[in-house]
Amino acid sequence: MIADISIIIPIYNETENIPQLCMQLNEFTGLHSDLKFEIIFVDDGSTDDSIRVINSNRLDSNYKVIKLSRNFGSHPALRAGILNSKGEFTTFTYADLQDPLELIIELYKLSKKGNNIVWAARINSKSGLIESILSKTYAALMKKFVNPDFPSKGFDVVMFDSKIKEELNRNIESNSSIFLQILDLGFKQDFIEYEKRERTAGKSKWTLSKKIKLFVDSFVAFSFMPIRLVTITGITLFFIGIVYALYIILRELIVGDLAPGWPTLISILMICFGVTNISLGIIAEYLWRTLDASRHRPVFIIDEISEKTDKT
Repeated sequence: MIADISIIIPIYNETENIPQLCMQLNEFTGLHSDLKFEIIFVDDGSTDDSIRVINSNRLDSNYKVIKLSRNFGSHPALRAGILNSKGEFTTFTYADLQDPLELIIELYKLSKKGNNIVWAARINSKSGLIESILSKTYAALMKKFVNPDFPSKGFDVVMFDSKIKEELNRNIESNSSIFLQILDLGFKQDFIEYEKRERTAGKSKWTLSKKIKLFVDSFVAFSFMPIRLVTITGITLFFIGIVYALYIILRELIVGDLAPGWPTLISILMICFGVTNISLGIIAEYLWRTLDASRHRPVFIIDEISEKTDKT
């Protein structure tokens, strides 16, 4: 029987959170026994005992564990879960339990009203001041340059139907954001808002380097703004150069007090070379992604899949 809802949970070294996660999953599925759930754990190359702890904590619902061959990142892990899900609707949740499981029911109710995609948008953030500023800046840039429907405080949770799942499985993108890809698909969408909780145990695996990569991937994969910025910068510098050259010529003709200045020359060269290198770096990002896509390397590699049914 096809499940009503597939719940995909990426796991990466979450041993401390798994017992509480399994307990809350049992409470949640027991409270909503009228629905059939498929729980999919995707082990994203964990180096601790995450899988053993999952299997030692009995779940009341059918579940499967997808083990990836190495750590590919949370977005490829989610894609692996989607590819192997069988539910009528698919959603994500996370081992840190910052997103309440009851969100799933709220998303499901809106999905049953004919929405292809339903988002859960954060109305608060439990991160530090610097991380909160970076998150708001990212959301603002996404909203302005990528998609005007991007929530001002971002989102981590979404539910979508089989039509969206087919599109995602047909286009498994590397170096991309799965959330922006879903948002960019269009179709009928709706939003709910929720308060994010504090992390109860362990440390976040969402490091600064991963956030920077997501920022770059989001712009390069979904916006032409970086390339447009290179063009605008080049045109601006061209006109500034013309105006400055005319100023030098006129001053020399009228006043004649200009002396050759190495500092000025060096400053101009440094600025120009800096802009050139930044521009080349942006273009190189696009070229690298074009090369990466042309090689058709897998976005993720599944090592094994184990499935448990009804407390067995």
